[in-house]
Amino acid sequence: MAWLGLYGFVWNDYETEAQPAFEALAHGHVLEFLRLAPAYGGSLVERAPFALLPGLWGGGDLAVYRMVALPCLLASAALGVWLVARMRSEGRSTLARAVTLAVCVANPITLRALEMGHPEELLGACLAVAAVLLASRGRPLWAGVLLGLAIANKEWALLALGPVLLTLPARRRLACLASAGVVLTALLGPLLAVGSSTFLAQGRAVATAPGVLFQPWQLWWFLGAPNHVAPLAPGSPVPMSAALSTHPQWRLAPPWLPGITHPLILAVGLALAGLLWLRRRRETPAGTVGERDALLALALVMLLRCVLDTWDVIYYLLPFVLALLAWEVGGPADRPPLLALSSSALAWVSFQWLPLHAAPDFQAAFFLAWSVPLVVALGVALYRPGRGGLLAAQEMTVSPFGRPVSTSPPLSVTSTRSSIRTPS
Repeated sequence: MAWLGLYGFVWNDYETEAQPAFEALAHGHVLEFLRLAPAYGGSLVERAPFALLPGLWGGGDLAVYRMVALPCLLASAALGVWLVARMRSEGRSTLARAVTLAVCVANPITLRALEMGHPEELLGACLAVAAVLLASRGRPLWAGVLLGLAIANKEWALLALGPVLLTLPARRRLACLASAGVVLTALLGPLLAVGSSTFLAQGRAVATAPGVLFQPWQLWWFLGAPNHVAPLAPGSPVPMSAALSTHPQWRLAPPWLPGITHPLILAVGLALAGLLWLRRRRETPAGTVGERDALLALALVMLLRCVLDTWDVIYYLLPFVLALLAWEVGGPADRPPLLALSSSALAWVSFQWLPLHAAPDFQAAFFLAWSVPLVVALGVALYRPGRGGLLAAQEMTVSPFGRPVSTSPPLSVTSTRSSIRTPS
């Protein structure tokens, strides 16, 4: 993936957003590095040691660009090995393990994230999923550390806060929040202390989501007025009009929409977590959820983030795909993770293939045709009545990894009597 995706940073976001800060750091100007950090400056601080490594052999800007992407790729490799090791301990088939590893580390969405200069999206996705996995194993401090790293990396990881906390007993949630707060303070504190104008200005712009970007792959597209001006293709220097000269049917965002989508996404994430807590509290006294429910909640909120965000681009789907993958391989069925695999394929068709062959309205319709039903299906699977109580009664901790697995439900009176009469 590094060989295919890290061939250069000209024309991608790294050149204008991250490269000036990393260049200052490579020359020993730490304060200038902090001042030039973009909205996701916490991610640059996390990866700063890797930016210094090329200095050991006299590497230039291209070497720095490749080295700061390395921890993001290593994170996906670690998550893939973790998932496959669990599957092997459960006796899963070689095909299922191979597909799982491929979706985790060789996903076409990852390749586009590298090409567009945003490897940090992969890092944040892996950290969020790993935080849920650690929290479900009763490790609140380490879960908080990874959650803090994810939030400092990219602010959208705040959406993982609910799924992580809901897997922990109430008495251990404060420890998770405290460790996450310490990590956030350590990483973002220097950026705030030097008054990084770029970090603060871009952070405010991301929070309010001004209507500069209005992409076809989101829920609000058909509410926009036709513009008839084709912008640049995402991640490409070639104008979209070159491919869509016969139908440049682009739209402008409604005047009331900019500024509310990102706060709306955060509010929806908090509301879904609160609803899940209320439903589980009716069925279990602590109101906690199992690992698979937490991963399913994470996948749902990350997909909703893409559906509701007017800025939506292909690498926004990485957290959703990895959370869905971890949820799917934790199920009882021994089969490849077809849902995560098909979601990756549909994302590639929506964001990469269709823009060269179809009008924006058709792109939006195709994206909504698979994403909205998937949101509904995931929501029904997560919130259907009786799910929490049944899972709570069926879960027990086994295997060297300490993961909860589903066991058979309680035997009925008839089956019990039958087993007494005919012992195995």
